Amino acid sequence: MSQHYYSQQPGAEHDRRTISAVLRGKTFRFTSDAGVFSKGDVDYGSRALIDAMEIPDGSAVLDVGCGYGPIGLAAAHLAPRGMVTMLDINSRAVELARENAKLNGISNVKVMESDILSAVSGQTFDIILTNPPIRAGKAVVHRIFEEAYEHLNENGALWVVIQKKQGAPSAAAKLEELFGEVREVGKDKGYRILKAEKITK
Repeated sequence: MSQHYYSQQPGAEHDRRTISAVLRGKTFRFTSDAGVFSKGDVDYGSRALIDAMEIPDGSAVLDVGCGYGPIGLAAAHLAPRGMVTMLDINSRAVELARENAKLNGISNVKVMESDILSAVSGQTFDIILTNPPIRAGKAVVHRIFEEAYEHLNENGALWVVIQKKQGAPSAAAKLEELFGEVREVGKDKGYRILKAEKITK
């Protein structure tokens, strides 16, 4: 099996580049590299999630599968008094996300290598964001949802972006099983933005 971005140690030769993107009114610069997701530009799904997500200032936020950092760093920009924890299994992505936090002058983040949510065992969050790694398979995506539910505070929300043709209906069904209710808060060019809130009866 060839390696892809959902690999702990990508074997691809380095191909570092700097890209820029305007996200929620701020111009970000990102260093990307071969062996990480969407190395050439911030992907459309991530942009759609960033445009839709609501991050109250002061929130404890978790970005699962952060890649080189666009979603988590945009969240940190929106909540300067909050703290954003960013996780990825890919060691190269983790190093890039740390580098990109510094590059953009963002200090209210911490970035960790993690298989799903293993690195934040025992911690809870107000908001969890994910553009899940579809190529890793449905079992991995559903594990992200299950572990996200366990790591959300009461009234916390999980925000997910997923393409309709890549499993949005089954993702929504899994989220409904876990959370009881899921809202589609946005759709854009085949991408669905799903929000599931943890409200215990």
